[in-house]
Amino acid sequence: MHPIRPLLDLGRRIMINGPSNAGKSTLADSIARKLGITVVHLDRLSHEEHGNWVPRGAEAFQALHDAAIAGEAWVMDGNYSRLMPQRYARATGIVVIDDHLVRRYLRYFHRSLFQSQRIGGLESGRDSVKWEMIRWIWKTRRQGKYEAIARQTGLPMVICRNHAELQALYMEWDLERRH
Repeated sequence: MHPIRPLLDLGRRIMINGPSNAGKSTLADSIARKLGITVVHLDRLSHEEHGNWVPRGAEAFQALHDAAIAGEAWVMDGNYSRLMPQRYARATGIVVIDDHLVRRYLRYFHRSLFQSQRIGGLESGRDSVKWEMIRWIWKTRRQGKYEAIARQTGLPMVICRNHAELQALYMEWDLERRH
């Protein structure tokens, strides 16, 4: 891994991108607490409250998204590619994280089977194993997609391509994880 850019270089509107189950929500929570800014989990905006992953309508989601990015300081995790251009236009920095496909599957099964609540999870509580998510993790297995997109923005960024690099980031930025 290259030297890690200081957290403050990313400003106060930070996007965290990467494939499903790479650790985006936990990192967003840790950064938000460190900087004392709002954390926005896009999964919560994209799905109905207490709806067990029932999607909101596209217009409702976009309205919530656009209101969130209008804020002066936030750290936001999630992709939702259709709305990325608006986010990039407001962001001051980007963190892209990735991890090996097997680790992402293990993380998904662990949180679905053993965690009653998780950071960034829906208000309805415990996740359950869903074939749609198993297929989605497989579909998003190509590493490097989010890095390539982020590099085109010219924004300050940090890239973590695997678990070891993500651990180094937590240490370098002196971040604490909530479990």
